[in-house]
Amino acid sequence: MNYTKITDFNGTPVVEFSAGGYTAMAAYELGSNIIRLHDDKNGIEFFRFKKDNPAEVIKQSAEVWGLPSLYLPNRFADGILKTSDAVYQLPVNEKAPYNNHIHGFLQKRAHTLVEHYADDNCAVVKTKYRYDENDEFFKYFPVRFLAEFTFTLSDCGLEHKIRLTNLSDKMMPVSFATHTTINSPFVDGGKEENIRLTVPVLKRCLLNSRCLPDGEPVELSGTDLEYINGGRKPVLQNVDNEMYVTGCTKLNGQDFHGVIAEDTESGKKIAYEVSDEYKFWIIWNDKGFNGYFCPEPMTAMIDAPNLEMPADMTGYREIKPQETFEANQRFFTVL
Repeated sequence: MNYTKITDFNGTPVVEFSAGGYTAMAAYELGSNIIRLHDDKNGIEFFRFKKDNPAEVIKQSAEVWGLPSLYLPNRFADGILKTSDAVYQLPVNEKAPYNNHIHGFLQKRAHTLVEHYADDNCAVVKTKYRYDENDEFFKYFPVRFLAEFTFTLSDCGLEHKIRLTNLSDKMMPVSFATHTTINSPFVDGGKEENIRLTVPVLKRCLLNSRCLPDGEPVELSGTDLEYINGGRKPVLQNVDNEMYVTGCTKLNGQDFHGVIAEDTESGKKIAYEVSDEYKFWIIWNDKGFNGYFCPEPMTAMIDAPNLEMPADMTGYREIKPQETFEANQRFFTVL
């Protein structure tokens, strides 16, 4: 029976919702984070999750639990954000030697629950966050906008839809990402050494010592190629901010714009599909021995608005007042 219900998770309200054999929890006051996605039929824990994890721990380190959504994501050199009609000085919250602004604010805010419901086909949770003068970050970035999230569970898995609407009289920079934490191992009873990751990489975006792009994307070499053939181990070794231009791979004979994590012993797979707005992947695993890894889809490169590269290369875009940007993701099990 499909359902949605409001409950408490270790100190924060969440909507628990279930459909299609999956159960999830949306922590709307923790940045609309999907703090759990579980395949109940096949024993798969998609995201990094601990049943006894205090909500305060998730709040203090929002980027490394569940499915956190980031605006503005990743790094801006010296905190500077250049748009077509303004220059903003963001706080430098990544200390030396990096000296960057990192990850924005959206994942740190208490969002509003709009509605939740279930029918015979699916279970749906909708949330929103209105960014304006009431947000402490507004003094750095005075561009009003509305972020709307729709999460849908069904036989097709979990769908994550984001809408950003510019409510200001300025151009709104658009770069969006999820700092997706995949549990390791993700199969009940699985072993980390059996995990392999497929990423449809096209070119590598090299990063300098400050984790900023170092020139235009380059041809693939070495371990980059392991992502293409599905041989890359995403844990038990350090994978440190490997950024790529993305393309398509194959899943069940069809083009697939996303990444695939496989437990080679059981053959069970997590398929993580993204819409065409997501043009880049960053792979990161927190040194590799902490029980999770992050395939992070991004709509634009690190520091994109500040780079001396064309927008069709960086993925950077802006939306006019009252315009809306949309992007979608989907997670599902493949046996």
